[in-house]
Amino acid sequence: MISEFSAYIQSLIGTLDLSFNWTNMAEIFIIFLILWLFYKKFIKNTQSEKFVKGAFFLIFLWIFSEILIRFDLRILGVFLKAIVTVVSLSLIVIFQPELRRFLGFLGQVDFINRLFDNSAKNNDTRNIDVLKEIIESVKYFSKSHTGALIVFQNDLSNTYYDVGTVLNADVSTELLLTIFHPNTPLHDGAVVISGDKIISAGVLLPLTEDPKLSWKYGTRHRAAIGMTEISDAVCLVVSEETGDVSISMDGSLKKYEDLVSLKADLENILGVKTSDDAKKVVFNLNNFITIKKR
Repeated sequence: MISEFSAYIQSLIGTLDLSFNWTNMAEIFIIFLILWLFYKKFIKNTQSEKFVKGAFFLIFLWIFSEILIRFDLRILGVFLKAIVTVVSLSLIVIFQPELRRFLGFLGQVDFINRLFDNSAKNNDTRNIDVLKEIIESVKYFSKSHTGALIVFQNDLSNTYYDVGTVLNADVSTELLLTIFHPNTPLHDGAVVISGDKIISAGVLLPLTEDPKLSWKYGTRHRAAIGMTEISDAVCLVVSEETGDVSISMDGSLKKYEDLVSLKADLENILGVKTSDDAKKVVFNLNNFITIKKR
């Protein structure tokens, strides 16, 4: 079936009329615009960006194999084409959950409105309210030595959020305190926050496998570091033993001595701008002083 599909694609390419006119240029521009909007909306600054780069590399490798076959280097060309076919089929299997979520998004009634509506991402007032609720929660967690693990992530394709209990609730101090109360069934897992919503609770995150990590870090810290090693997420951790507050990012950990510096970094994470002369960038590594792993 794969060989028949490949032959069909080659026959289509062979029947193309390569003489371009202004109509063809307009069609190419429209296709480019659609792909650019799709990339900016769904792929840019996400884990899927690496997948797209890999897909383009496979396309280039397939074209290169066709060139080799045209120059009578058939063995090498067929070998490269076979590699491209096997890897392509493997990617479809590996990224099956992401493809299923994407097709589900396309099936939504308000797909067009959500595609061009960026108001949910640019509402600073709502983000400031979320920041306030989180700071109040962390203040209580730290004083009462209540363990907590919060994941901030916009791209939910690599979060394991569907393993936990789906909530889709507004972020509030009361809800966070209830979730992480020691007597509740969800307090041992992580809470996933995207925008102003608590997506799910009781989520189990992958633990870091770094053998050099100090023994003093418990399961919550190891889960936070492990999650940020495989995704662009940022994790906030409150230690149950000491009440210390830390943020994990890109596999590193920063411990906070006061809520002022914590609030400043959370403003960057949530994309909140507090002044015109100091533009802050989400996930800005320059603001993080990492704790060295021992």
